Amino acid sequence: MNNPQFRPPNLALSTVGLSLATFMQVLDTTIANVSLPTIAGNLGVSVNQSTWVITSFAVSNAIALPLTGFLTRRFGETKLFVWSTLLFSLASFLCGISQSMGMLILFRAIQGAVAGPMYPITQSLLISIYPPAKRGMAIALLAMVTVVAPIAGPILGGWITDNYTWPWIFFINVPIGIFASMVVLNQMQGRPERLERPKMDYVGLVTLIIGVGALQVVLDKGNDEDWFNSPFIVATAIVAAIGLAVFLIWEFTDKDPIVNLRLFRHRNFAFGTLALMLGYAAFFAIGLLVPQWLQRNLGYTATWAGLATAPLGVLPVLLTVFVGRYAPRFDLRMLATLAFFVMGATSFVRADFYIGVDFRHVALVQLIQGLGVAFFFMPVLTILLSDLQPNEIAAGSGLATFLRTLGGSFAASITNFMWDHRAIVHHEQLGEHLTPYDPATQAALAQLGGTSSATAQLNQMVTLQGYQISFNEVFHALGWIFMALIVVVWLARPPFTAKAGPAAGGGH
Repeated sequence: MNNPQFRPPNLALSTVGLSLATFMQVLDTTIANVSLPTIAGNLGVSVNQSTWVITSFAVSNAIALPLTGFLTRRFGETKLFVWSTLLFSLASFLCGISQSMGMLILFRAIQGAVAGPMYPITQSLLISIYPPAKRGMAIALLAMVTVVAPIAGPILGGWITDNYTWPWIFFINVPIGIFASMVVLNQMQGRPERLERPKMDYVGLVTLIIGVGALQVVLDKGNDEDWFNSPFIVATAIVAAIGLAVFLIWEFTDKDPIVNLRLFRHRNFAFGTLALMLGYAAFFAIGLLVPQWLQRNLGYTATWAGLATAPLGVLPVLLTVFVGRYAPRFDLRMLATLAFFVMGATSFVRADFYIGVDFRHVALVQLIQGLGVAFFFMPVLTILLSDLQPNEIAAGSGLATFLRTLGGSFAASITNFMWDHRAIVHHEQLGEHLTPYDPATQAALAQLGGTSSATAQLNQMVTLQGYQISFNEVFHALGWIFMALIVVVWLARPPFTAKAGPAAGGGH
């Protein structure tokens, strides 16, 4: 029925088209972050309200990701990819011409929803068009996009906003999206796909939207609303818990579920996805915390914070070709072990950072962590896809990407909360020893001039020290999380060869 030998007329051009679309989509998860103050000012709302530009995209994207398997069976991978990319371009254009915050939030939600299938389908299509010996290269290339795009997003977004106007952070997607979709449509012509007409699981769909949507809002807004001291967060959390409980029970018992949770019966998929989700969450926490710490504790500008963290992307870019070419010759669990060890070790090094640490030291640790990142995504992605059936690749990739994204959301909320919470605790503990009658306190105040402003200065120093100790504690915990993941990845069993997707390896 299917032709297992299907190859596009131009493999390089196909790869460029698929990669460009995915880069654009992943870039859009972070590109608007630094532009929020400008967008809020132009549209006449508070910066706090403007964060819904990020939240609306994240919520709808999280809901759409696990639906990839259902949509693929219904429409086919090529058609779904092309339409998703074109609709993403259209939604980007509508974001750019938005005249109010309400319009922008609506179009960002549409953009997030149509973006959902793009990354999983790219993964499935790349695996299907590359010969078995080169599939590692395809996954390594996609892994590089996953690492570089979120780093490039804030830098590119800031540059566009400063030099042009904020709508251009969305307009640049339009020509890229049209070009990528036309290339893929042309190259994938004749790629056979067997379609099904799966019954629509309305209960699964509705409970997924309610449960995941509410959970994402809790995670995005929890810190701003003071968590469970807020009636809004409490109510939303209850809705999320009920929605997800009903969703899980229904999906495991329904004959034709909209999200195939039975994929977790595969050992490598289960442990590989767990390693991906927790590893990405810890990696995401580092990417979030280090720039904030540089600006808050060390007084860096946003630009200098970006320059200090940018070395993280150097080794993943340089090593992509080598990882893709030579990784399949090794036990992929060894490479994942190297990745988690390096990321854990660099986290322990940061746990010893202090307020006087210099730029070179920060950048060097970022550069070394890049070695771990280079060996993280490709081996773990290959492991989790290795024991799926060919017709399960798109669904499995969508489900794993959804859980990875959710891991990032959890990391963002928990990391910020823990950093702030522990800083307050340490401020109180340090402050207990500072009294007007303490000789050391008197000496410190005298050194600062002995005026009332000296007391404020001393309090500021204690606050900074509290945040520094809290930063060190968080990184100590992250180091142990990476080390624990070494155990998780060894629970997977070889062989670790990713099978081809539907058109390249047989249908249902």
